[in-house]
Amino acid sequence: MASPALLMRVVASAYSVAEKAATIVRNVMSAGDLGIVEKAGPNDLQTKADRLVQMSICASLARKFPKVTIIGEEELPTDDVTEDLIEDGHCEEILKKPCPAQYTGIKEEELVIWVDPLDGTKEYTEGLLDHVTVLIGIAYGGKAIAGVINQPYYNYEAGANAVLGRTIWGVLGMGAFGFQLTEAPAGKHIVVTTRSHSSALVNECIAALNPDHVIRVGGAGNKIIQLIEGKASAYVFASPGCKKWDTCAPEAILHAVGGKITDICGNSFQYNKEVKHMNSAGVLATLRNYDYYASRIPNTVKESLVP
Repeated sequence: MASPALLMRVVASAYSVAEKAATIVRNVMSAGDLGIVEKAGPNDLQTKADRLVQMSICASLARKFPKVTIIGEEELPTDDVTEDLIEDGHCEEILKKPCPAQYTGIKEEELVIWVDPLDGTKEYTEGLLDHVTVLIGIAYGGKAIAGVINQPYYNYEAGANAVLGRTIWGVLGMGAFGFQLTEAPAGKHIVVTTRSHSSALVNECIAALNPDHVIRVGGAGNKIIQLIEGKASAYVFASPGCKKWDTCAPEAILHAVGGKITDICGNSFQYNKEVKHMNSAGVLATLRNYDYYASRIPNTVKESLVP
């Protein structure tokens, strides 16, 4: 039997690395000292979990795939990673699946991995644990083609004996796994948006969509999960605050199940290693009916957000 294609090996490793990350996230929380640092302000925080998880993910993947470009959210030294942070396992189930034909010839140096070690840091510090995700997105040719999202606290309200956490993954041309794909109720317009980064522009954009209901939660990964599990019909964020490591993994998973994500103006995101990190024209994502929402974004909003 031929050895698995590079892409499948990277995804299989990212899966195990994300599970290790979730354990680190839970351990930091249960130890009680989050080690919070303000980066750009009170809504832009970094914790000990962000730092340890990023070192774990980046060092683990770099050791196995040394020619892959890995870009993480936190600016950290890479040389002082202790051996207990390294995860060298992989998910056997993923390795057994055939790689989509268009990706079988990919070389290591052609891949870019975008890492958000703890998406929803502010919510993590406030105990809103179901908002928190670990994001590992894999890009090729500037496109998000595969992604892993771990929810360290999935199921945390289900009682003392609940198994905590789950890992969702997907590859374009193959589909996405680890959750039950569900569509939002037909005819209902449920918009999921930011919880802590609201603004007049964000609210003007949402009002123009005339939603039946607005859900305000933290984390881009969490918002995409709301779409693929049918809790929301559109994710709308008319603000420049989101970054490439927030959207790469969620985009791959959303696109793998037929959804669509762009900036507010309808442009696709690019994920090549030279690209700027900020998604400065915001985010518009849906599982279905993208055109309905895109057509209702006011021009004033689009003109305010320059890609």
